[in-house]
Amino acid sequence: MIDLQGIKDPSFLSDLTVKELDELSKEIRTFLIEKISKTGGHLSSNLGVVELTIALHKVFESPKDKIIFDVGHQAYTHKILTGRAKEFDSLRQYKGLSGFLKRSESEHDIYEAGHSSTSIAAAAGIEFSKKYNGSSHKVIPIIGDGALTGGMAFEALNFLGAQKDHQPIIILNDNEMSISENIGYLARILNDIRSKSAYRKIKAKTYKILPKFMRKLTTKVERGVKGFFINNSLFDELGFSYYGPINGHNFKELLKYLEIAKKSNKPCVIHVLTQKGKGYKFSENDQTGSWHGVGPFDIKTGEAKSHNLKNNHSWSKIISEYMINHAKEKEEFVVVIPAMIGGSSFSRFKDLYPDRLIDVGIAEQMAVTMSSGFAVSGVDVFTPIYSTFIQRAYDQVNHDVARQNLKVVFGIDRAGLVGADGETHQGIYDIPLLRHIPNMKIAHPRNALEAFKILNYAFKVNTSPFVIRYERGQTNYDLSSGIPSSIYQLPKWEIMRDGDKVVFIAFGSILEKLQKEVKRLNLDVCIVDAKFIKPLDGEILKYVSDKNVPIIIYEESSILGGFGSSVLEHYVTNKLSISNITLMGIEDHFIDQGTKEEILKELNLDIDSIINLIKKLV
Repeated sequence: MIDLQGIKDPSFLSDLTVKELDELSKEIRTFLIEKISKTGGHLSSNLGVVELTIALHKVFESPKDKIIFDVGHQAYTHKILTGRAKEFDSLRQYKGLSGFLKRSESEHDIYEAGHSSTSIAAAAGIEFSKKYNGSSHKVIPIIGDGALTGGMAFEALNFLGAQKDHQPIIILNDNEMSISENIGYLARILNDIRSKSAYRKIKAKTYKILPKFMRKLTTKVERGVKGFFINNSLFDELGFSYYGPINGHNFKELLKYLEIAKKSNKPCVIHVLTQKGKGYKFSENDQTGSWHGVGPFDIKTGEAKSHNLKNNHSWSKIISEYMINHAKEKEEFVVVIPAMIGGSSFSRFKDLYPDRLIDVGIAEQMAVTMSSGFAVSGVDVFTPIYSTFIQRAYDQVNHDVARQNLKVVFGIDRAGLVGADGETHQGIYDIPLLRHIPNMKIAHPRNALEAFKILNYAFKVNTSPFVIRYERGQTNYDLSSGIPSSIYQLPKWEIMRDGDKVVFIAFGSILEKLQKEVKRLNLDVCIVDAKFIKPLDGEILKYVSDKNVPIIIYEESSILGGFGSSVLEHYVTNKLSISNITLMGIEDHFIDQGTKEEILKELNLDIDSIINLIKKLV
């Protein structure tokens, strides 16, 4: 038995037998399940790549050889093998071990990412850098079959396949899932390869299969003959030496083909079949992605340790319930979603309206431009995308939707601080990203009822691109009471509580929390719900300016180019005083992981910090 917490680096693997490697795999899986059950984290993706990660570190010499994990949320075994097992109690915790790769954590984390489909393109740069730094290391990107659908992955494959003087080794980790089930033609091609059990034998014995008169013909003819037998030559045609599919849980196969690729003089693709969630029955049977990212859970039952209060629902659930109701009311309505059916709570919508939910896979750009096609055809369309992922489709939002002034309703899920996923996933940049785009409207509700009113406006009154932001947390609403028909006719703000000493302007769930605290402390504060971030409400801004008292503008978002900036721009343009305005928001730096409460406190954006500022200004 190996003391996982005593591991310093992967060098010990060179002396282990296959039997010992199998034992190590079991120990790591037990360790991961135990630790993730307490801290939460990405469970299924990590359980699926234990053997693959061990094999990579046995065959290659990290950090000299460059192992690049696409996304990085599946690198827990890599962290263990590189000396970080002793830190796993702090996984994804405040000031603790990152749930992704982190260059500051280890020299073995040579590239960071939190978004998919980046590894092959990064590998291209690292591979080409060798001619400048005189290195002879191997470059090994690992990409999932779901991430392979991302456009940049195809661009990088197309580029690298033509570079005969470079030998990157691409590991295709094929578990038939991204977060939820994969879709599209590529998934069908990979499924065809999996279904042909004789593929590897044909690949290895092609020369023997060919008639003698054909053995002297070109490699292209050879690939064509192989394609005839296996009905697939995608990677071969792109210029790669293709090996697979191989059993990603069998060390003999893994080690054999990794060694072959290591000695190859061509770009290689090794197609590895793995089982997502392997070793834990609940994650093994998961087909919806519910075990992809988890909170703390009971190992024996698989039940989450946290329990929701009655009628408490995630914001994603609230939004998806509205869409179910809208689908009942209007037949010309469709949801276009990029690979986040489970994460955005659209599983029930899919069950009820399977033909009206279109999952385009990990392809945010495709989702946005396809939505513009629906909108230009007069079909209502809702496109939910995490705040951190809408960054990937900026040009499509700007050029294809807003420029044509098309009514696409975007759901910006996980807006604001998201907590444990850390700096790559914090939803704090979408307001600066989107608010300067002409024709765009942006809203952020403080509770579920407000969300329904705003969505009624977005679909039934609004005629232009519309964004509704919503948070990762929960809100309270009795869904059995149905979706109300109340509607905003104009994008106006609301004075929730009037007062004459200080004005507080914000949006989102912070408002109701502050309202309760202000009432408890009997503070004379005017609280304004700026539920429509764009356009601004000029009448209310003039009203609070005329009070001639301190004004606090608060946002759980980047200050640079954000909501507060837009208010200052309005005041300057309209020759109103800005001398009494204080901005509260996120300064110019990335935000690491932690609970939302911990991060808000560190940033002086929690309720106590707001109250202290109000008292100071009074």
